[in-house]
Amino acid sequence: MKKQSIKVLAFLAVAGTTVSSCTLLKDLEYNVTPCPLEMHGDSVSVTVDITFPEKGINKKASAEITPMIGETALKPVTFMGEKATGNGNVIQYKPGGKYTYTDVVAYKPAMENTELMITGTVSKAGKVKDEIDPIEICKGTIVTPLLVEKSGQVILADDKFERVTPQTAEATINYMKGKSNVRSSEMKDDDIVAAQEWLAAAETNAKINIKSINVTGHASPEGEVADNSELSDNRATAGKEAMMGVAKKAENTKASSADIYSTSGSGEDFPGFEKVLGMDTEMNADDKALVLRVIKMNSSPEQREEELRNMRATFTYLDKNIFPLLRRSEIVTSYDLTGFSDEELKNYSVSNSDTLNLEELLFCATLYEDLNEKLRVYKIAEGRYADDHRPSNNVGAVLYMQNKISEAKGKFEKANGIKDNEISKNNLGAVAIVEGDREKAWNLLNQAGSSSETSYNKGVLNIQDGDYSDAVSNLGSDASYNKALAQLLNGNASAAVGTIDNSVDKKSGQGYYLKAIAAARQDQLNEVVSNLKSAIAKDGSYKAKAMKDMEFASYAENAAFTAIVK
Repeated sequence: MKKQSIKVLAFLAVAGTTVSSCTLLKDLEYNVTPCPLEMHGDSVSVTVDITFPEKGINKKASAEITPMIGETALKPVTFMGEKATGNGNVIQYKPGGKYTYTDVVAYKPAMENTELMITGTVSKAGKVKDEIDPIEICKGTIVTPLLVEKSGQVILADDKFERVTPQTAEATINYMKGKSNVRSSEMKDDDIVAAQEWLAAAETNAKINIKSINVTGHASPEGEVADNSELSDNRATAGKEAMMGVAKKAENTKASSADIYSTSGSGEDFPGFEKVLGMDTEMNADDKALVLRVIKMNSSPEQREEELRNMRATFTYLDKNIFPLLRRSEIVTSYDLTGFSDEELKNYSVSNSDTLNLEELLFCATLYEDLNEKLRVYKIAEGRYADDHRPSNNVGAVLYMQNKISEAKGKFEKANGIKDNEISKNNLGAVAIVEGDREKAWNLLNQAGSSSETSYNKGVLNIQDGDYSDAVSNLGSDASYNKALAQLLNGNASAAVGTIDNSVDKKSGQGYYLKAIAAARQDQLNEVVSNLKSAIAKDGSYKAKAMKDMEFASYAENAAFTAIVK
């Protein structure tokens, strides 16, 4: 608590006597909380409790008091005696009184070690009689929020790489009308020959794992329904036996076993009929439309066939060109295909990157710890797949990690131009944090979804805005320097120490310095000294910083402290 004194303005009265106005205003008491002042959210709040003693202000006097932080004047406040004229806060003469003054001013760097002073004037009957002698009522401003690490977290767009993917291989065996025996000519068709070659290769390929072979028999939609149902079943069985024979010739053990086969007959294949008819380019378009209309309008297979037979010329065309394609067994081999190993992916990315598709390239980049190698692979993907936003985004993310902020920004903008997306919005928000454009950063992050990275980035902005509780929440459960800073600023110094000790900054200069501040707030001199020594050993600039840091103001005359910083 400080008291001010009055500097007398002597003046010559009419009678020629010197009048001292010290009777107009007695010494006032000032109590500043907090002191030192504190910077939060780019501003400094000033609260001063002013006490007027008994008979502290002349009944007809007024006093204008102006607090000053260095060269920065705060708003003035006027006090008046109970019989004074004008506008101001009236203070009763006999009991005196109290007044709480508050103001908020924008922070300036000079305020860190500048005094909060009281100045002003004392007047009577509208004329200035005295000046209030300037008095320091508080020294310096705590600026710990400025220790925030102004860097955000960026997001790498995910790949869709799957090491093992389900695949199918297909072959077809066609039959004569009303028959289910497999002709030798069918076994020489290209698809059967290809199936045999594939089975032979699969036998020695560890990346191919045959899971099942399904054979479905089909019949064309003419003739008796019951006969066609039995015929399709027989064709399924015949197709299975034929495929097992092919597998034996290929010396494929798994495909030669009946255990992995399943058979089914589909009866008359009207869905297949519609499909094949739709693909036919020779049939008259009107006739084709009529046939399709008959199929759709008649749910009964018998009625469909009868209507089709009534169109004699059309039915003849169908019987010659369409129905033979429906008399078949479809053989579908389902297998799992294992893709390239990690080492193969990395090798191909160097020697023959064209071998790799987009998802393989994006996944391959994740296999590298070295940022330059990650960047190399992502750039390959960006060059080959210009229509996908993910490579450009990920190139930008690596550049950001390399502190190449301007280049990273260009890539994020390119990615978001290809496709408006939340990931690139988050990353552009992280760029805006580094650039110091908090308004832009908030705008982008509010469009960026709810990822942990976006939440963290909002937490960084919360610290800068002075919203420490929100910062603690948004910075998440992972231990980080900024999380510890937010906890400290939110009033939990011990939690801040625990967070630092579980973070990558446990033994960094900034980590030790923050722990020294936490120790000072808990009045732990030994920890202050120990952590400052470690911080200065890591980075000598902390010596000068600690000497002027108002967090350590109470230790300014302590020998153990001064031995470190001077």
